[in-house]
Amino acid sequence: MSDDSAPPSETPIQRALRLKKAAIEARPKPPRGGRFQREQAAAAHASSKSKPWMSR
Repeated sequence: MSDDSAPPSETPIQRALRLKKAAIEARPKPPRGGRFQREQAAAAHASSKSKPWMSR
């Protein structure tokens, strides 16, 4: 697993963060728009009724 795109001055922590970001970018994204997003929004709205401090 040799990664030649890393700068030589990169610390192990910086390398781990860069690899973590790359892994997050590579994950499949949830579908945008359509029925799925409407359902998610409706579920979020319904659960916020019992939390008045969440509303602006």
